Amino acid sequence: MRKTIKLKDAVGTALAHDITEIRPGEFKGPAFRKGHVVCNEDICHLQRLGKNHLYLIDLEEDEIHENEAAATLARALSGEGIAWDDDPSEGKIKLFADRDGLLTVDAGTLAEFNMVEEVMCASLQNNTPVKKGEQIAATRAIPLIMKRAPIEAAAAIASRSGGILNVRPLRHAKAGLIVTGNEVYHGLIEDGFAPILSQKITNFGSEVISLDFAPDSDEAIAEVILSDIKRGCDILLVSGGMSVDPDDVTRQGIRMAGATELYYGAAVLPGAMFLVAYFDDIPLLGVPACGLHHRTTALDLVLPRVLSGEHIGKWELAALGHGGLCRDCPECNYPRCSFGK
Repeated sequence: MRKTIKLKDAVGTALAHDITEIRPGEFKGPAFRKGHVVCNEDICHLQRLGKNHLYLIDLEEDEIHENEAAATLARALSGEGIAWDDDPSEGKIKLFADRDGLLTVDAGTLAEFNMVEEVMCASLQNNTPVKKGEQIAATRAIPLIMKRAPIEAAAAIASRSGGILNVRPLRHAKAGLIVTGNEVYHGLIEDGFAPILSQKITNFGSEVISLDFAPDSDEAIAEVILSDIKRGCDILLVSGGMSVDPDDVTRQGIRMAGATELYYGAAVLPGAMFLVAYFDDIPLLGVPACGLHHRTTALDLVLPRVLSGEHIGKWELAALGHGGLCRDCPECNYPRCSFGK
């Protein structure tokens, strides 16, 4: 039951909900929090906020307040690696990454959740690398008071399969880097790939334990791959030789080394000639020449997913096409952009 009282009669009354204040360009948030007891000094402030009446609320058995509803929804949405505080602000609860990792969002189930009347959740995009403490989503029940049944229905949808939102941890990998090409192998030009690839590996908390250079020889490339595997590398990054020139024999070398799976080509620009192969459970990522000239490529989209334990195949590379066109911004802000999402 909701009862409206005039503001002048509200002194001594506990607020039933947060009251929002907006000062353009300065502040937007709760001026008064739920439970605040109105005093004489508050009346003028409330009038400036356009409040001439306040609510008194006595919930029916089948009703739920927005704050309790938001907590119910947040709990159901949260899978592994998600943190949130049961302290709603304006009926909304923010969800955060509880560890560094890769945010995964079950987008189809999220849409089904948002189809329930009077509930919502907005999140970052699927497969976004995130840091501990970074906000990844927010949820709320839209009205102040609503029936419990829709909240319970939405929570049941959200909690299926362990929650819509998860942050997968990234494993600490031991990487082997293999730079191919006669011009680098024979010292005709200085290699530029190794420092770039090393930085990408260490940025995700892994380490490079091997760096090798190989000529444009399928046999030599195969030999180095097998040597790195014996050395204990559990992920391999191979650069160069991914094009269609007769000297580009990297793919043949990977096959010769005994790859159990090989997928060539990704629906990404830059990175169309990207390659993913597996030696049983050891992934190999083939990086084309664009990796030298572009800060963000197909490698940046696939590497964290591989480190999170995802197995990348032909379908995953094809699905990158939606969002797979880099806008070549003068100042790259990846992953705070739509690339690969």
